[in-house]
This record gives sequence, C-alpha cells and structure tokens, in this order.
Amino acid sequence: MASPVTFLLRRLPSRWVVGLATLGPLGQRMPAPGTWGALAGTLYFTALFTRLPWWEVLGVTALVSLVAVAVCGEAELRLGRSDPGEVILDEFVVMPLCFLGWQGLVRFWPPWAVLAAGFGLFRFFDIVKPLGIKRTQELPGGWGVVVDDVVAALAACAALHLAVHFWLMR
Repeated sequence: MASPVTFLLRRLPSRWVVGLATLGPLGQRMPAPGTWGALAGTLYFTALFTRLPWWEVLGVTALVSLVAVAVCGEAELRLGRSDPGEVILDEFVVMPLCFLGWQGLVRFWPPWAVLAAGFGLFRFFDIVKPLGIKRTQELPGGWGVVVDDVVAALAACAALHLAVHFWLMR
C-alpha cells in the first residue's frame, strides 16, 4: 500500500513532481546543482531554524525528509534515472542537520563561519561519500537519494562539533 504522499504524487503532473524535486531552475539549469541545493538549504536553515532547539530541528527535518523520500523516488521514476544529479530536494531538506546544536556552535565562532564550515563539510561528505555513506545510496527508490545526504549532514555536524571541541582545547 502506497503512503498518502506517494498516492498524491502519482496523480500530479510530471512537471510538478520534477519541479519540486529539482527546486525548479536550481536543479534544472544551474551548474553544480547539488551545491546550489545545499546553499538553498543553508538559507532555509538560517531563515527558519536558528532559534529552535536541536530536537525540534531534528523532528521537523525528519518529517520533511520523509516527504522528500517520496518526492525524490517519484522523480526518479518520472526521469527514468537513479539518483539524477538535478534532483536536489534531498540536499535542501537535510541541511538543518548540519547545524544541530547551533546555539552551542555560535557561542564560540561567528555565525557566518559556522554556516560556511557546515556548508563546506556537507559538500565534502556528500561528494566524497566516505565512512560508508556511499553504501546508503544503494537503498531502494527515494530512500537511497535522501539517506546518503542525511548521513553526510550528520557527519558534517559531528565534524563541526569536533572542530569546536578542539578549538577550545588549544
């Protein structure tokens, strides 16, 4: 039985499903679409999440990520390709995970530095896919599209917090 989100998506025109999965022109027309998706996700985090406690950021991101699994999986079907590069909703929705514990990070570093470091670390983990991240792409459908980015974002978050820890120890 399909989820309610999948049920709805199957009835939408392809241009709507693909448009949502690609964030419109960001994924369809820009070079390096994953970078643009992550940048848009960083702005999304900045606009909506900086004042929330970590558990609310985690909860909202988990819910939005479940929707992204359905959207990205349906977009894969409509485009006829596995994890197409122009599908960037996954990068967008997981970026808040990079900054879990935001208030603790910006106590020691300026916000712009935390945002830049989180963005850069996420792109590193998303592109290189170390630490078993690459294996998560083998999950079926939209799960493989989104979960590798979830793990990359959590790795970036861990690296940020480790950097702050070692910064304080110097």
